Amino acid sequence: MRLHRTSRTVLALTAVAALGLSAAACGRGGSKSGSGDKKIGIDFPRSDSDFWNSYAKYVNADVKSGSINALPPTNSNNQTDVLVSNVSTLTGQGAKVILIAPQDTGAIASTLENLASKHIPVISVDTRPDKGQVYMVVRADNQAYGTKACQFLGGKLKGTGTVVEFEGDLTSINGRDRSQAFGDCMSKNYPNIKVEAEPTNWEGDVAASKLQDALNAGTINGIYMQAGGVFLAPTLALLQQKHLLVPPTDPKHITIISNDGIPAEFQAIKAGQIDATISQPADLYAKYGLFYAQAAAEGKTFSPGPTDHGSTIIKIPNGLEDQLPAPLVTAANVDDPSLWANQLGK
Repeated sequence: MRLHRTSRTVLALTAVAALGLSAAACGRGGSKSGSGDKKIGIDFPRSDSDFWNSYAKYVNADVKSGSINALPPTNSNNQTDVLVSNVSTLTGQGAKVILIAPQDTGAIASTLENLASKHIPVISVDTRPDKGQVYMVVRADNQAYGTKACQFLGGKLKGTGTVVEFEGDLTSINGRDRSQAFGDCMSKNYPNIKVEAEPTNWEGDVAASKLQDALNAGTINGIYMQAGGVFLAPTLALLQQKHLLVPPTDPKHITIISNDGIPAEFQAIKAGQIDATISQPADLYAKYGLFYAQAAAEGKTFSPGPTDHGSTIIKIPNGLEDQLPAPLVTAANVDDPSLWANQLGK
């Protein structure tokens, strides 16, 4: 599914207000009331990833524009206890809506229960909390990430060879979804490809160490990196050291597909160092994370169904989820101007 050129969040929200549209503009059905002075509390999940740094820039730009009534954002630095503390601080400062991206989706339940008891809606971006009520989850279909990566590698390797998979943190729904879908697809469709699944906790040095061991043990034909923002640089450095960072025309080339869609991955595709990535929409995560936060402040409600922005809202056990499109990027479309990584700085 193709991402359209993203307009700024401020324009989207202004258009909604000006036209007096109901929540049906993004879902089906809904109600509306004024947001008044309800402030939005925002926590960024980490600052050690190009993807999340880009997401923060998009959010900060809209907050600074004055169109979003938000408190100064916090950053939990990939630590659940810090996230819990930050949420407490934000609500203490008067936040009536919370926008977060919990990295450990199993450890945030009690915080969500506490917020629900205070009637404070929560929007979760990129990750789906395992338990605890959420107003809306804004993420892409992460199982599709794993399936697309499997199909790409399986086709390129013609169904044979050895693939190293850098699994994300398996305490995260994203890591679990990508890993399960990738493994299931490989087992079903490419049984002659050996998959070496390596848990990494989203840590680049861990991935590099496990790749080093795999290379020492034998020939590697493919790599699936579940997060290019943390895995790309150490992987390329190791392959360069091993004299394996060669173009696709070289028989020694290791076919690599990544997830994120950051500028560095695009440069690596153009240089022939990696073959593909799946563009996780940082711009749309910011845009619709803030959209739903504003909607929650205004008392709007949503229902499952297709949206007007190329996605589908689905029912999940603890709320709703807007599943945004995430396209496959290869040398054939890496220069597409609609991709968010090609819009940075413009």
